[in-house]
Amino acid sequence: MEKTEKQKMLAGELYLADDPELAAESKRASRLLRSYNSTTEEQQEQRQQILQELFGKLGDKISIVPPFHCDYGSNIFAGDRLYMNYGCVILDCNTVHIGENVLCAPYVQIYTAYHPTEPEIRLSGRELAAPINIGNNVWIGGSAIICPGVTIGDNTTIGAGSVVVKDIPENVVAAGNPCRVIRYLS
Repeated sequence: MEKTEKQKMLAGELYLADDPELAAESKRASRLLRSYNSTTEEQQEQRQQILQELFGKLGDKISIVPPFHCDYGSNIFAGDRLYMNYGCVILDCNTVHIGENVLCAPYVQIYTAYHPTEPEIRLSGRELAAPINIGNNVWIGGSAIICPGVTIGDNTTIGAGSVVVKDIPENVVAAGNPCRVIRYLS
């Protein structure tokens, strides 16, 4: 039996994002995000309900300051005590697993999506996506970009403005473009 475009997407294979199933899921996420991003700080219960419907898994005590944007939402799995400041983006064309006690400063961007480098394949409209895993007790500084396929270990800090293109181990401070370990924590 042939895989659906969604199955291909989640398997890290070339897929067509304009597939009707994926387009419907994207439209659902857009509707929920429009509602979420129009809430006020007095509507915390409503915000939690929307996130519960949007995400694949949502831990307790989640705080995401609007505006927030994502592709589908259903591929985001967040642990307890996630905090995301203004303007964060998660392109969840593949799974994004976020551990407990994760802090994201303003404009953190988490991208599972990418495009083929060969022009003839890219021109076919096919895309790719690779999963991202963020451990527990991670702090990601403002405007950091987490690229497809990356894992960030527990107890790690990613400096502001970093571009994380490869795995970062646990118990470190890492920063730069490309992001690299600058200090090991005891």
